[in-house]
Amino acid sequence: MSSIISIKDLHFSYGGEGEEVLKGIDMEIEKGSIVAVLGHNGSGKSTLAKHINAILLPTSGKVFVDGIDTCDEERLFELRQKAGMVFQNPDNQIVSSIVEEDVAFGLENTGVPYEEMRQRVDEALRAVGMYDHRLHSPSQLSGGQKQRVAIAGIIAMRPECIILDEPTAMLDPQGRREVMATIKDMNSRYGITILLITHYMDEAAQCGRVAVMDGGRIVLDDVPEKVFSQVETLKKIGLDVPQVTELAYELRKAGVGIRQDILTEEQCAEALSELLASGKR
Repeated sequence: MSSIISIKDLHFSYGGEGEEVLKGIDMEIEKGSIVAVLGHNGSGKSTLAKHINAILLPTSGKVFVDGIDTCDEERLFELRQKAGMVFQNPDNQIVSSIVEEDVAFGLENTGVPYEEMRQRVDEALRAVGMYDHRLHSPSQLSGGQKQRVAIAGIIAMRPECIILDEPTAMLDPQGRREVMATIKDMNSRYGITILLITHYMDEAAQCGRVAVMDGGRIVLDDVPEKVFSQVETLKKIGLDVPQVTELAYELRKAGVGIRQDILTEEQCAEALSELLASGKR
């Protein structure tokens, strides 16, 4: 499968001077994939996200989105149609007093004909489960609902890739679950490539690939089972692992022969059941 995002030896420091925030990032993201970028505050993950949408430009190195160089000013509009971005605070993206008008905002600015715009807005709101709220004021919505409206506004633009910069950081557990369900549905239904910036282990565990950043570098990059099995490495850089992975880790330390690649409660229960059935410890 071909790459939609290609990052080559990316270095960045604010103002082009001082301490580097990104220190030689190399990364390929395949079309149709869901990739989580995980890291503690200050690791560089949000700075990386902003390079993909050309909000920031490299001090050195290159970033390409579907073959477009993010430094090519003449293709900036085309680039942002291919790669939409959802930010941490949905209030910063909501610009209208009616939900459906907010979702239509980007389409109006790009001159999409009314009939097509009406169809895209309705499809996007249905995709995120917010169609019944289309005539409501965003001020009446919960944080999770507002974030889903913000995502609908990006879906309506029909980008090939969506970058979500900690979209659940300001939400309660229910809102986080709603947004994660929406993200996975977008990927499966429309084939949209998802780059999810997060510091929540359980969210990263739901993605197909996890890249871990520390000090402006990618230090781990693999499927979730392999990344989270490296418990000691993650702890050294100040990150936790999913609770059930931590439990399996502690059981192994205590001499229980449970496997390392456990991410869910169901997997843990199955592994323990197999151990009990075999009579092994």
